[in-house]
Amino acid sequence: MDVRFWGTRGSLPASLNAGDVRAKIRNALEKAIEHGLGPDSDLDGFMDRNLRFSDRGTYGTNTSCIEIRDGDAFLICDAGSGLRDFGNHVMQLDHDQRPKAFHVVLSHLHWDHIQGFPFFTPALVRGNRVTFYGCHPDLEKAFAVQQSDPFFPLRFCDIAADIRFQPLEPDQETEIAGFHVLPKEQNHPGKSFGYRFRRGGKTVIYSTDAEHKNEKEEDMRPFAAFFEGADLLIFDAQYTFADACTVKEDWGHSNNLIGVEMAQKAGVRHLVLYHQDPNHSDRELDRLLEDTQKLARLLTRENPLQVTIAWDGLTLRV
Repeated sequence: MDVRFWGTRGSLPASLNAGDVRAKIRNALEKAIEHGLGPDSDLDGFMDRNLRFSDRGTYGTNTSCIEIRDGDAFLICDAGSGLRDFGNHVMQLDHDQRPKAFHVVLSHLHWDHIQGFPFFTPALVRGNRVTFYGCHPDLEKAFAVQQSDPFFPLRFCDIAADIRFQPLEPDQETEIAGFHVLPKEQNHPGKSFGYRFRRGGKTVIYSTDAEHKNEKEEDMRPFAAFFEGADLLIFDAQYTFADACTVKEDWGHSNNLIGVEMAQKAGVRHLVLYHQDPNHSDRELDRLLEDTQKLARLLTRENPLQVTIAWDGLTLRV
């Protein structure tokens, strides 16, 4: 399976302003001068070898949306602002290559997880079908409200595509678009649901908007079983450990340190830090990744845990 991240920020889209870009350029130029870069130099190689990710790119600005694909079979997790970019990508494909059926699994209905749908161009095409899946009641009502007057000019009921809603039951596995899907309730205001996806002998966990504290062993056990042996765990690590334990306790999000601990207990192969705080700069996210990787090396020496931080446009092969 391939997992592509179209939106990785939490709570609201992050900004990238002129000052941020200028700082990246300045840092890159300083490194270029230091290395004596000339007109015939390998610029791409220089950037990859010598620049931090935060100086040669960005972790992105979009809210939650990922694509899980195996050949022609695919589904989408959440409809944050990243869904707009996914839709634009689809519309740029040759006409005969564009999918006509879209399956969107929803973790919950907070605005940062549905705000991309009004700008999802494939939903404006007659003959396309979009099916939403989730464990919350009144899924349709949430989408209708955000496209009602005075919030949006195009009413939800006037969308050209065929829109459907399919309820799911927690802890009951079902098949969606060729994937085996198991939802699990998580600790988050208004409830959130994580998903375990299985296909072709591989397992991907999508577990965003979930608060895990320094719980007792028996409290962690249900999620250790849910994460058990996953090839890829996409984990809500919006807060630092200090914030999660103090001023932002009970806000419904986890931190990078508990992510490593839980991944270790569950025998996860690859941990992906997700739902990045919109207040964290690219440089701060660099440091978050470095600190998490150091901890992972200390705790998982015998079976090293791979740790990645998600960014808009990242694609991982599972």
